[in-house]
Amino acid sequence: MKRISLIFEKPFEVGLREETLPKVKAREVLVKTQFSAISPGTEMLVYQGQMPFDMPLDANIKTLAQTLRYPLKYGYTAVGEVIGLGSAVKKDWLHRKVFGFHPHESYSVANPNELIPIPADIDPQAALFLSNMETAVNFVMDGRPLIGECVVVLGQGIVGLLTTALLAQFPLTSLVTLDRFALRRQKSLEMGASSSLDPHRPEVASTLARILSAHNGEGMADLVYEVSGNPEALNQAVSVAGFGARIVIGSWYGAKQAHLDLGRRFHRHRIQLRSSQVSTLAPELTGRWTKTRRFAVAWDMIRRVQPTQLITQRFPISRARQAFERLDQKPEETVQIVLVYDD
Repeated sequence: MKRISLIFEKPFEVGLREETLPKVKAREVLVKTQFSAISPGTEMLVYQGQMPFDMPLDANIKTLAQTLRYPLKYGYTAVGEVIGLGSAVKKDWLHRKVFGFHPHESYSVANPNELIPIPADIDPQAALFLSNMETAVNFVMDGRPLIGECVVVLGQGIVGLLTTALLAQFPLTSLVTLDRFALRRQKSLEMGASSSLDPHRPEVASTLARILSAHNGEGMADLVYEVSGNPEALNQAVSVAGFGARIVIGSWYGAKQAHLDLGRRFHRHRIQLRSSQVSTLAPELTGRWTKTRRFAVAWDMIRRVQPTQLITQRFPISRARQAFERLDQKPEETVQIVLVYDD
């Protein structure tokens, strides 16, 4: 049996390769992929050749545990249906709709404990947002927003938008987002932001200060999320953070360096920088929380947010090259691109 797999051949070049499907072992299942989502953050670092070459893609996920080396498969958001069972797998797995942290390929072979069954009330395309929704849930847990706070989110890519949607459910005084693309700013308002600004406008600093001053009298934020993927945004995060404010750094910059100015207001204002990464839970939460519990929250947030409204383009897997080119060359027109697999 054959499958079609997407291969990152080298920076800025992807192709499709026909492969012989591995034999399904006794404790494995065969999954037929229906949809996969292109990550506009981490996955574009792979596409653009901006990944670090000396570390695994994700040591906590079996399919991503390899060290980066072209050509390679990459991707971590696929949904499909179990169509075959190994002899030792329970029969109730057959025909289940499942989510897997798998690369873009038409079929995959996996152990059931590597798959997440999709609840019956959730559409398969909505389930594509599970990994990014889990990330957004993790950001909120690490940021710990308080009632009445002024929150700023830098970056309204897919993870930024989902984070905004979750923050909008809190009784905040103000929720301001920044993104350079008009489409994403509009989506941000639809997700619940009170204001969404262009960070490249010369008056953005004064506008943001005016908005925040109207709510807390100081013109500074209590909590800032940096999820733009741009290391230069860290200095902007520091510039809008108030005394003792928290900055949650959700971006992963890959091989890009962050040149952070810590010599001015950062030190005297006791600003806190916090790394937030979804592969693990914050140590102070592990006594009560598990990844299973966090996934349950992510599914519930998918029900509330209905994130399929963020899908801007769908491409058949046969046009994967054009999908990546679109995301790379015209990011202002995209939020979430989905690859569709033919029967």
